[in-house]
Amino acid sequence: MEFCHKEKMAIEIIGTGRAVPPKRVSNDDLAAQVETSDEWIRSHTGIGNRHFAEENIACSDLAVEAAKNALAMAAGYIGNDLAERDRVSAEIAKTIDMIVLTTVTADYFGTPSTACIVQNRIGAPQAGAMDITAGCTGFVYALETAAGLLSINAQRKRALVIGAEVLSKVMNWDDRKSCVLFGDGAGAVVVEKTGECCEGKRGLKQTLLYADGSGSESLLMRRGGSRNPFKKDEAIGSGICVEMNGQEVYNFAVLAITGTIEALMKAENINIDDIAWIVPHQANARIIQAARRRLHIPAEKFYMNIEEYANTSSASIPLALDEMNRDGKIKKGDLIMTVGFGGGLTYGGNIIIW
Repeated sequence: MEFCHKEKMAIEIIGTGRAVPPKRVSNDDLAAQVETSDEWIRSHTGIGNRHFAEENIACSDLAVEAAKNALAMAAGYIGNDLAERDRVSAEIAKTIDMIVLTTVTADYFGTPSTACIVQNRIGAPQAGAMDITAGCTGFVYALETAAGLLSINAQRKRALVIGAEVLSKVMNWDDRKSCVLFGDGAGAVVVEKTGECCEGKRGLKQTLLYADGSGSESLLMRRGGSRNPFKKDEAIGSGICVEMNGQEVYNFAVLAITGTIEALMKAENINIDDIAWIVPHQANARIIQAARRRLHIPAEKFYMNIEEYANTSSASIPLALDEMNRDGKIKKGDLIMTVGFGGGLTYGGNIIIW
């Protein structure tokens, strides 16, 4: 699949990858620990399972695994031999010029960036590395950022874009309405710049990015930053955790999805029949259902995997794209729309001709 960016520069995604922790936690498993039920979670969210990282696994660990899978595919290897995957991915990692990683659960507060940790571990010595904080819209922002960084510098050829989260470590397990929503995972793509314009036949056709900072406190992690730092000798009853006003986020998300879909179609002068797949951030099935009903979009246009993975924030779109790519659900020439929405508040989307 190829991207044709704004400056008549063709940019191609040559590999996708994902990493999901093996620990699978069902709704019934959660109901044994939290006052909830499988029926309540499914009816309110569409979630049936989620995957949680083990205690010793950090964001960069999942990011590295997703990156290696994407790099190996970029080099032409798709298989289950991890030693061969690592060998192949290590070779192509040397050609990566930029790593853009999006997360809200970085390995460390502030510095170093998780992207720098990934850069070292995959062996990409010539790559610049940076993190983006755009909540659940992170991958939409990161993909556009990577495309721009490649386009403006003739010396840059390849970028690695990663969305990775370990949200299980920042949940408030006393808040039964929010703790059931999230899971851990990572997704990645390798992006390559080519010298020919794709002339509108394939590639990244459009990206729209938005923010509404007036809703910044609707979804946040309040403790530990410069606004509300931990104090010396303070007795800390609980660590940093996600706080969410569910109704405010729901209302915002429905409007964000509908507005972004309409704006993308208007910008490219297309209609819903032209779109093969809409790949939304996997936050809540009810949000997607409300948005599609407002726009009269058939359910089969939306790719949904929230039942298995829950909300993996900035990892959800690249994780879904890799799943679709490896399962052969996307065909050459398909018009794909991604839509992200989340903390910040941020929202936006891409149009890609596969």
